[in-house]
Amino acid sequence: MIEHSLSLCYRNKLILAPMVRVGTLPMRLLALDYGADIVYCEELIDLKMLQCKRVVNEVLSTVDFVAPDDRVVFRTCEREQSRVVFQMGTSDAERALAVARLVENDVAGIDVNMGCPKEYSTKGGMGAALLSDPDKIEKILSTLVKGTRRPVTCKIRILPSLEDTLSLVKRIERTGIAAVTVHGRKREERPQHPVSCEAIKAIAEALSIPVIANGGSHDHIQKYLDIEDFRQATAASSVMVARAAMWNPSIFLKEGLRPLEEVMQKYIQYAIQYENHYTNTKYCLCQMLREQLESPQGRLLHAAQSSQEICEAFGLGAFYEEVTRELNARRAELLARTPEAAAEPAEDTSGVIKMAVKFDRRAYSPQITPKMCLLEWCRKEKLAQPVYDTVQRPLDRLFCSVVTVAEQKYQSTLWDKSKKLAEQAAAIVCLRSRGLPEGRLGEESPSWHKRKREAIDQDPEGSRNQEHAVPGELCKKLFVALGSGEESPLGGC
Repeated sequence: MIEHSLSLCYRNKLILAPMVRVGTLPMRLLALDYGADIVYCEELIDLKMLQCKRVVNEVLSTVDFVAPDDRVVFRTCEREQSRVVFQMGTSDAERALAVARLVENDVAGIDVNMGCPKEYSTKGGMGAALLSDPDKIEKILSTLVKGTRRPVTCKIRILPSLEDTLSLVKRIERTGIAAVTVHGRKREERPQHPVSCEAIKAIAEALSIPVIANGGSHDHIQKYLDIEDFRQATAASSVMVARAAMWNPSIFLKEGLRPLEEVMQKYIQYAIQYENHYTNTKYCLCQMLREQLESPQGRLLHAAQSSQEICEAFGLGAFYEEVTRELNARRAELLARTPEAAAEPAEDTSGVIKMAVKFDRRAYSPQITPKMCLLEWCRKEKLAQPVYDTVQRPLDRLFCSVVTVAEQKYQSTLWDKSKKLAEQAAAIVCLRSRGLPEGRLGEESPSWHKRKREAIDQDPEGSRNQEHAVPGELCKKLFVALGSGEESPLGGC
């Protein structure tokens, strides 16, 4: 636990910007490895955080903030505790303070997003929407400064006039915050618009608190030495890097950029060690690959449907197996110490048909799952639809599901990482015990084929489009949007 309320210094620092879907634990740790001094998490909305429960994850040695649907909203670990800043989206001072108090023992600082211009941030009066309400800005920041033991900062954009911008930042300074980050673009501007170093410089010269310069990735920062050039051009105390760090986090390394293959492998290793969800891992890797999305490596990444497949695409299959064994051994050890945590889903399991099975997406047709097959069979037989009863084991947060079909219960004895996977495994047990097709490759039932043929007959053009779809196309859309000036799902606004 951090003991001093202002232990984090914001002068002469290299900082990883808050970026939606990018600033999760693996990326933050990687940035620290490469020389970042401070790392920001992605913007997290106050209402969502207030629904979370703080959970100590003994298997991963992390602290998790878990939503009611069991999704990990924020995960951190001791390694970054003295250097991670929690950024929140908020429009209410009391909610902001409640979130700050929820996380303050596990982070080094609290930041309020007051600059992101995108709808997911501005709706509800958050992000850049706050720039038009200085009274609310003052109330939120003052409440946080008085009510939390961590240094408070905010991240803004410049206003249409420099005079109004300077008036706002001076008012912000008077709240007692530790630093202010300035993205040198107006609310309506995007990365292709030039960043205003002059505006940031004027702010830095007008304030006594540290000013952190942001927004230089597009025009200024391509390598490590460019970061210092951007700092000098803006007269800022520190520099926050977003896109350049997303593309290659080794931008913070004095010795220069490391090869992308090496960087991606290190990122994947952190993602596996901390059980990052594969869709988030895949997204971040797509940002790193950029123009290489159509390379053989990019095509393998695009096709990957699990963390294991991502590892195999990058030659880390053995690493995945080793880490999985280690984590499972740790779970078994913890369960042995607290046997009550290994309880079965129900007190009375007599009459439950059990098998030791898992759902491996690679073994099934792309658009068919065991749950779909089971539901289809129940409809055909005019039975009530399957009912799934899923529980989570408190110690390791793994899931087990029991499915009831025609008053018979079925369960896999193997616990899974997600509720969805556990339910698929239960469906497999039911289908196999009844000798029914489960959607495995080469094992589709005639009804599925019939539905596919009907869909093609009804929409032949859509079918042709599907057949000619290029792997990686979905990932490419992001970069097309960036080039055309459309909004992307990235933070670091």
